[in-house]
Amino acid sequence: MSRVIRHRPAGVAAALLTVALAAGCTARGNSNPASGAPPPVEVDHDGDDGMLRVEHPDRFALSIATSRHAAPELSVTGVVNPDVSLAVPVVSLISGRVIELRARLGDQVQKNQILLRIQSADVAAAFADYRKAVADRALADSQLERAQALYDRGAIAKKDQDVAQNAAEKARVDVENAGERLRVLGVDADREPTPIVDVVAPVSGVITEQNVTNAAGVKSLDNSPNLFTIADLSRVWIVCDVYENDLPVVQIGDTADIHIAAYPDRVLKGRISNIGAILDPTIRTGKVRIEVANPGLLRVGMFVTATFHGHSTETRAVVPAAAVLHLHDRDWVYVPVDHDQFERREVIGGLMLDDHKQELRSGLRPGDRVVANALVFQNTIEQ
Repeated sequence: MSRVIRHRPAGVAAALLTVALAAGCTARGNSNPASGAPPPVEVDHDGDDGMLRVEHPDRFALSIATSRHAAPELSVTGVVNPDVSLAVPVVSLISGRVIELRARLGDQVQKNQILLRIQSADVAAAFADYRKAVADRALADSQLERAQALYDRGAIAKKDQDVAQNAAEKARVDVENAGERLRVLGVDADREPTPIVDVVAPVSGVITEQNVTNAAGVKSLDNSPNLFTIADLSRVWIVCDVYENDLPVVQIGDTADIHIAAYPDRVLKGRISNIGAILDPTIRTGKVRIEVANPGLLRVGMFVTATFHGHSTETRAVVPAAAVLHLHDRDWVYVPVDHDQFERREVIGGLMLDDHKQELRSGLRPGDRVVANALVFQNTIEQ
């Protein structure tokens, strides 16, 4: 099938083009006053993306930034850690096998509470040595009494009496050494001999580390990790990463406000106890350690937000909260430059104040004018 191409006459095409242009001009200028609709706002973008020229700028209310004196603040995230000075390891001086485990990782334990029981051949041998030493002491004491009686009657020489006296002294020393060995191993020498030893908690706290399981073998102290680590969490450390440019804001001894995501209505107070002398070479941050009294809310590994307050004060601009537009993870305000020209200026927002006001840390000075409602202005220029 052949295709037929029809050509319009040149005069007809020109007439249609004229009609289309006239209709477009009529719609753009809204030449019909009877409609009552206001003319649309026309926005001209200058060469700079931050400069805007708007028709009828008087429809956008302006606000003058006021001033507020405030100390510089810095908010960073931190992680809750146990205070290492309050962490106590639980070790065993004997080798053997665990026959009963009475505590687990994360348990709250009290001082002298039994954590586990160990069956040990070392304890059995120590008990045997102690009983032998007690028997030898009894024999030595008996021989000393006999030698003393014979010496008083002149039946033996003085040197024989001295030999008996020396043997009795050595026997008493052996008993003391054997009893002390039992006490070091955690066994009472006066109790019934048994190869089972109870390992107790040296302090009260929370078990933050566990390296032993039921029926596991326990080695001697020189080649075995800690059985448990018990930490007193009544005081904890919060370790924060602070960028090197912000380190002048923090000083040892300063206080910090600790905000917990799980408890937004609670603010804890802490004190900076250490600022790391070595920066992380990758992200250029220093470790700042904060000591905080734990009312039971902070748990090891929890993320918190720490706010540091500087010593010096500075003047900051305050504008209506509606004048600040949060866009693309940044804050912006619209500042009038000329009668119909506005600049979109980036600012750094600060604290929210009373009466729907917001503090600006930088980007605007007190006395500058801004569009009172940035969102309405933004929606208008995007139409």
